[in-house]
Amino acid sequence: MEAFSKHTGLVGPVDRVNVDTDAIIPKQFLKRIERSGFGQFLFFEWRFDKQGEVIKEFSLNQPRYQGASVLISRANFGCGSSREHAPWAIQDYGFKVIIAPSYADIFYNNCFKNGILPIKLSEEQVEELFQRTAKTEGYQLTVDLENKKITDDQGLSIDFDLDEHRRQFLLQGLDDIGLTLQHADKIAAYEEAHKARLAYK
Repeated sequence: MEAFSKHTGLVGPVDRVNVDTDAIIPKQFLKRIERSGFGQFLFFEWRFDKQGEVIKEFSLNQPRYQGASVLISRANFGCGSSREHAPWAIQDYGFKVIIAPSYADIFYNNCFKNGILPIKLSEEQVEELFQRTAKTEGYQLTVDLENKKITDDQGLSIDFDLDEHRRQFLLQGLDDIGLTLQHADKIAAYEEAHKARLAYK
């Protein structure tokens, strides 16, 4: 997994509360066995009508938000079913950071496992980001994970909290497998010391 230290990117808004995982990646697109290729289906039923035509009014379809890599949204983002395809779709679309007041627990945990940084800010702070994004075309944020700080080029500076274990996961580019492999020598030594018992089982 790619390490995350600092990212500067265009902000894309999805101004809705309770964005569930079926909205993020509808169930009909869960048949793929790879992790890649889901980005084209992100928010599919909001981005396209029943005839497959682009819904121009939806924020992420607007030209000013093309190429966005920082997603801002409202409370309880990622609620609904526990499908890991949701962060896969978000990442494959190009988002590296999500900012919202709150998240569903399983979705929140899955983001870290897939190299996405989900940041929790207050309702007031998120509202300010929505206002700044609306007022300034091409609005960008810089997210500094080392110092747990969000800034823009207009003087904004917001500190955010993050569990240190999860922060290190992203800074070192570790997923669960990578974390386990850090202890490969100890695992091998244990297996060697218990070879006879393990073989019996």
